[in-house]
Amino acid sequence: MDLSWVVARLEVNAGIVQALCAGVDHSQAIWRPGPGRWSILEVVNHMVDEEIRDFRRRIEITLRDPGEAWPPIDPERWAVDEAYNERSLGTSVSQFLHEREASIAWLGGLRAAVWDRAHEHPRMGTIRAGDLLSSWVAHDFIHIRQINRLHREYLVEAVLPEYSSDYAGKW
Repeated sequence: MDLSWVVARLEVNAGIVQALCAGVDHSQAIWRPGPGRWSILEVVNHMVDEEIRDFRRRIEITLRDPGEAWPPIDPERWAVDEAYNERSLGTSVSQFLHEREASIAWLGGLRAAVWDRAHEHPRMGTIRAGDLLSSWVAHDFIHIRQINRLHREYLVEAVLPEYSSDYAGKW
């Protein structure tokens, strides 16, 4: 396990999320490409909640007491019930960066962690602390890709719908 690589990647990914949100005005931040799809603002707030309520918390529980029940999560409901799309993008990005810094500091103190400690999930079966750590980084990549896709969709559907971007290449 190369924890230093994971920590460095989580730190870099936070900067990528920040950069992808730079210059996004409110109308773009709340824009959704279709029903059931999230806006950039909703994606960022989801990442904030995952930072606090999911990855860091579940890794901590699994390392401390793998038999302890994980607190339930419901990201889709949180987005609606907690009105993600009514928040400020700048404030949300700042909160994400703050929570990510806390996560990085916390991970830095886990040098002697036993990453093979495993929790039995009722639906997913055995999940080791290391699996959660790997999933945390992969989760970043998924949402970085999603924000990139939202930028492209906003360009072709809201900014320049009368023009084609096919010359750029296939998505």
